Amino acid sequence: MSEKHIQREKATIAKMIRIYCHAKHGTKGKSLCAACKQLEEYTQLKTDNCVFGTLKPACSGCPIHCYSKENREKIKEVMKFSGWRMFFLAPRATILHFSNVFRTKKILKKKKVKDIIREVKQTKK
Repeated sequence: MSEKHIQREKATIAKMIRIYCHAKHGTKGKSLCAACKQLEEYTQLKTDNCVFGTLKPACSGCPIHCYSKENREKIKEVMKFSGWRMFFLAPRATILHFSNVFRTKKILKKKKVKDIIREVKQTKK
């Protein structure tokens, strides 16, 4: 996986937040309400700082929960609402996201989390 994979994941979650905010808070275009903007910034920051680096799994399949409890609940609500809508609004992004979910679950079954983190740290050196 690569930096392109990380950028695609960030774009997917931003799109999901936008779908949610437009439907629930009445925003239009690329604008978001203050709460959704904060959530988007939070998710982008957490993605950038993921301990798995470019081997980052989809958050739903990640063994390490780095989101705060409050933000974890918010993002679950966003994903639950936006998930199936994404299939119709951005089918390619949805398929790529689910392929990432399945691929990372497969990787996590084969390797221990400690080993993956160690690999990431060694590649950063």
